[in-house]
Amino acid sequence: MEQKENRAVLRGTVAGDAVLSHQVHGIDFYRFPLAVPRLSGREDVLNILCPGPLSALPPAGEYVEITGQVRSFNNRSGVGSRLVITVLARSVAPGIGEPCNQVFLQGTLCKPPVLRQTPLGRDICDLLLAVNRRYRRADYLPCISWGALALRCGQMTTGDPLCLEGRLQSRLYRKTIGATVQERTAFELSVTCLTPPAEEEPAGA
Repeated sequence: MEQKENRAVLRGTVAGDAVLSHQVHGIDFYRFPLAVPRLSGREDVLNILCPGPLSALPPAGEYVEITGQVRSFNNRSGVGSRLVITVLARSVAPGIGEPCNQVFLQGTLCKPPVLRQTPLGRDICDLLLAVNRRYRRADYLPCISWGALALRCGQMTTGDPLCLEGRLQSRLYRKTIGATVQERTAFELSVTCLTPPAEEEPAGA
């Protein structure tokens, strides 16, 4: 059953071999990187989580289309980012057509937005969206918006329902821990469209 509040369609190239991530109810889940180019020529390398068997997963170098949901979990190992973002694949098929990176999220703003400016004076706004899933769980997904859209997002308040469309992107940054500097990767939704959430139809309509 498709979850309308959380949809992702990715089309790109498998950038590495799949490795075992974890096991749930006897099912092995594997993780592999997917490289999706941007129009600028850069590429986003995204973590794909997919149930096995390993022999059924696409090999490195294959061009594929992934449909699924964006998921988050807390990394308690102390190594790398605290919030880990993946795409849980519901289907994997041979890729046909141009690269694609489309995400739709419907959820609730769970922290006050942070509106700021880049050194060049461009407005930027950071959001954290809680997207419900089954069994009373939720995914907490960082989002970022720019320009006029950032100013709109900056006026939102905690608890506001939001519908966002955009691109899941990867971004390298450096974090200083004591005397060492670590290079890490952050994942976030780059928002391209903000729409009011659809109203539920009354019962019996």
